[in-house]
Amino acid sequence: MDLFSLALGALLKAVGELTDSDFERPSGCAGWLVRDLVCHLVIDAQDVLITLVTPTADPVTHDAVTYWKISGSPSGDPLAALTVRLAAAYGEPWMLKHHVDDVGQAALRAAGLADPTLKVSTQGMVLCTSGYLGAYVWEWTLHHLDLVMHLPGASGPPAPALARCREVLEQLAGPFPASWADADVLLVGTGRRAPTEAERAELGDLAIPFAVG
Repeated sequence: MDLFSLALGALLKAVGELTDSDFERPSGCAGWLVRDLVCHLVIDAQDVLITLVTPTADPVTHDAVTYWKISGSPSGDPLAALTVRLAAAYGEPWMLKHHVDDVGQAALRAAGLADPTLKVSTQGMVLCTSGYLGAYVWEWTLHHLDLVMHLPGASGPPAPALARCREVLEQLAGPFPASWADADVLLVGTGRRAPTEAERAELGDLAIPFAVG
């Protein structure tokens, strides 16, 4: 749960430091500008708030790792087109920046007040609150990498969040070379960056990028 706050706090800080021109740059999400990704983060934070107030008595079915599904190619966001239209509707970057900070800070407060043992329901899954917030460390961290992919000099995700996400990916897909940096494991392992020839040789059976979402 602490990693949830660390990862989201760092992401919100990075968004707050964006310039107006940064919003028009491409992000690491195929087909999305930075403004589209930031709009998606608003929806993510809203989902957290909704889930934290959706308790259930049903048995737990998933945890922070099994919440994510693995496939051979990026699946994309089924609401991607709507997200792009919604992002454009904000008009001025400061409006979008304000909204994501407002909802994101609320998600941080809600997570801090949440009972880690409470069971919550989302997308047909039941998780303990601690497991659900743990799953979202992946969401915040990967999207932080997406946010800064084409923004030289921008601060990336915190090291503990990167390390945790690497653990999740390796539980799902198998181990990556120990010498690789955590960020490279996540970028290549989720198909966000193609491996170099040398990296592909090191990957061996893991040479095909994975999409997790």
